[in-house]
Amino acid sequence: MERLLVVVNQDAGTTDDDAVDSALTTLREGADVRVAATADEDELLAAVTAREGRRVVVIGGDGSVHATVRALDRAGVLDPREPLGVIPRGTGNDLARTLGLPLDAAEAADVVLTGAARPLDLVRDERGGVVVNAVHVGVGAEAGAEAARFKDRLGTAAFPLGAAIAGVTGSGSPLRVEVDGQVAAHGSEGWTADGRTDVLMLAVCTGRTIGGGTPLAPDALPDDGLAEVVVCTATGPVARAAFAAALLTGRHVDRDDVLVTRGRQVTFTGPPVDLNADGELESGVTSRTWHVGRHAWSVLVPR
Repeated sequence: MERLLVVVNQDAGTTDDDAVDSALTTLREGADVRVAATADEDELLAAVTAREGRRVVVIGGDGSVHATVRALDRAGVLDPREPLGVIPRGTGNDLARTLGLPLDAAEAADVVLTGAARPLDLVRDERGGVVVNAVHVGVGAEAGAEAARFKDRLGTAAFPLGAAIAGVTGSGSPLRVEVDGQVAAHGSEGWTADGRTDVLMLAVCTGRTIGGGTPLAPDALPDDGLAEVVVCTATGPVARAAFAAALLTGRHVDRDDVLVTRGRQVTFTGPPVDLNADGELESGVTSRTWHVGRHAWSVLVPR
């Protein structure tokens, strides 16, 4: 019988969720299950370090998967030959959407028992951080911060509300963006001699959506060794509104003020900006470099 370590976020209250109980019932029908309810990063690190050969299963959203992958990476045991199980219980579940995982908890638990391993890319930064789905800088991160205030009450509806608030108040920052060592320039207008321009949003994605299904990088592939890079320079009030409307359906990629490219390494520098990595918010960031590690981890997906 397979042995599983099921990780849940104690602070999120998932241990009392009826859907989680259903998932655990399904898992226990086919595996020896141990549950680890962790409250912080140190407890999570301790749990995965002492898992005694059990397969790790994450119950939660992108943030929970992000935290678990980071803990496994810190412990030096992140291995694509040992796929994670993912039972989506977050607000957005965008990684699950890209991978075609069931959003029903019991059905997702069945995939943990019967699924096949899919190797996935992992985006890392120079500070030891990881990204499993998407990281974005500027108005996207500001939108995430605004949405966080409403998530408990509104669920996925908090994301468009947060985007609307951020879209009205955000105006862009002068950033220099490089992709594989080349300045990510889209035309010449508005660019300074050092390669900076006012950027409303920079995104580095291996997943296709953020915010519960918004197609930020609709052509992204999670396993081809490249990140989809989206740079939006729509900083005027009318352009911001038009970009936000187009983003909801993925049509933003066709706009003249949006550059979409692909690469293995992305760097930005500029004044302090907000950053959102898989829902984890960070303020006052002046530079960051991300590089893609091909097939650095894996997830169980439907056969």
